[in-house]
Parts: sequence; structure tokens; C-alpha cells
Amino acid sequence: MTVRSFTITEQTAGAILSALRKHDTTLTWSAARSLLAARRLGVNGILVIDEGRRVQPGDQLDVRATAFPPPPSDSDVRILFLDPHVVVAEKPSGMLSVRHPGDQDWRPQRRQRQPSLEESLQRLIEKRERRTAAPNFAELLPVHRIDRETSGILVFARTSEAQQGLITQFAAHQTLRRYLCVVPGHPKATTLRSYQIRDRGDGLRGSGSEDQPGRHMITHIQPLRAPGGYTELECRLETGRTNQIRIQLAEIGHPLCGDVKYRGPYGAAPLPDHSQAPRLALHAAELGFRHPVTGVEHAWQRPWPGDILRWLATIKSYRAP
Repeated sequence: MTVRSFTITEQTAGAILSALRKHDTTLTWSAARSLLAARRLGVNGILVIDEGRRVQPGDQLDVRATAFPPPPSDSDVRILFLDPHVVVAEKPSGMLSVRHPGDQDWRPQRRQRQPSLEESLQRLIEKRERRTAAPNFAELLPVHRIDRETSGILVFARTSEAQQGLITQFAAHQTLRRYLCVVPGHPKATTLRSYQIRDRGDGLRGSGSEDQPGRHMITHIQPLRAPGGYTELECRLETGRTNQIRIQLAEIGHPLCGDVKYRGPYGAAPLPDHSQAPRLALHAAELGFRHPVTGVEHAWQRPWPGDILRWLATIKSYRAP
């Protein structure tokens, strides 16, 4: 539960503990560090354990009454498919797909405290392939990403040939990408179409008008179950822009449960979130593509992780599939 929440401004942006003390002038450095050590600080719904973390204008800084769960580690990552060309894995919520370029110079000990999926997979693959006759310790090559707060399936390439083949399929909308999410209210089945712009006016991505330069976003949504005042949706991506599902559903008045970033249409008052979701209720549940080397069609499916299933069980009338 969040007991205090602050929106970072131009005047308070910077290192996280400094920003916190600017918003709460009664807080000592010692008390601020104690909150960090106790895993009670979050930015945009994500645990922060690094004193060097910097916050930007528009970020939401939360002080929780209880600790966040520990950051995910290698043991939370599941490899679904591995061959010399590609690796498909299930990413836990709270883990970056790949590390930000500005963080590449972090020391190994700091990286391991909050590893990226790419880094965890590299270690897991090396352990697995040391037991084989022909290990392949090549660097993993990114193909696509999912948000840090989002759980679910994604693929990395292990060769430049495989990377280019997969990127071509993603660009041509030839891959299968199915997500699950939970939203307040009861949206009907439809196709959401808009054009993404980098700054809608408050520093966040959003949808612009057709005459604004932007990238097409197409999402097909289908209600699955409607427990209480909420709806579990299936979202099939035709395009895959950053935060696409979160943006489009918020803009039609159904922001994702647990989303602290997109809470409604731009310019309107943020819609409150009464769901008590433990984190962003968004999961990459299915990924399918043609193998870039063998040409074989593959698809993988993964259900909601346990944290979301336990939360859904608290919603009246929900029944897991």
C-alpha cells in the first residue's frame, strides 16, 4: 500500500533520495536511506533499490507502508525454447528486457542486484550449454521488448541472421503477439487505431491526430471475463509501439489496473485506481513466429503469473480459465 506519492517536477528531478527530501523536507538523509534499504521506495510502480537512480519530471515517486517484493533474479526467468539461433523466455514483472544504454558501465555487482532479462539469460544459457558438446556463448541480440512492469514471453536472437529474420517478421506484422490485461469497467470488443507521438504535451507518449507525424498503432481487444466491475481482456497486437496497449486503453477510459503512468485521456483528471493490483496487470501471454533459419512455425503460451492470479481471486466472481 502506498502511503505517500509525489509527482516529480523540474525543480525536484535528480537523484532519488534528494528528490524525496525535496518533497518531504522533514525527512533526514538517514531516514531516506532506511526507506530505500527497506524496499519501500518505488518509481512509476517499480521498486528502487539503487541510490544512484535518477527521476525525471512526470515520474511518480511512491513511499510504501510495506516492502515491495524482492527484485526478480535469474531463478525467476524461464527458458521456453533454445537452439543455436534463438532463445524464447518468460520474463518476470519488474525486470528490464535489456539494460538501458546509460547503465552499461555499471559494475557487475550492481548489475546483479537488478539484472536485465538479457543478462540473466546469458548466464542461464552458459550454465546449460557448458553441459553440451558444442556450447555457443555468443552475445544475445534484441529483437523486441516488453515493458519492465509487464510479465511474459519474448525472443532474443543468437546470430545476426536470426535477428534480421525476426525483425523483418515483426516489421511486416507476421508474428503472433497476444497479451492479457485487466481494466476497470466493461469495454466491448473492438479494434483500437491511433498514431503514436513521443510527447502528447506532458512528456509522455500518446496518440496524436491523423495530421500529426506519428507511428500507426493497431490493437484488437476482446473481453474474456468480467469479474465485478473489471474486465479481463485479450489484446492482439498488429503493431508493437512502446506502451501501446497502456496508452490506447487509457485513452478510451479504461486504464490498466496497477498502471500509475497512464490513467486516462490526456488533459483529463487522472482516473483513480481502486483495484489494489500488486503491479501492472499486463502479461505477454502468447508469442508466435516462423523460425528465421529453419522456417518452422512456433508458438508459445504462458498463463497469468501467480501474483496476478492471487489478486484476481480477490475480485468477486472471477474464475481462472
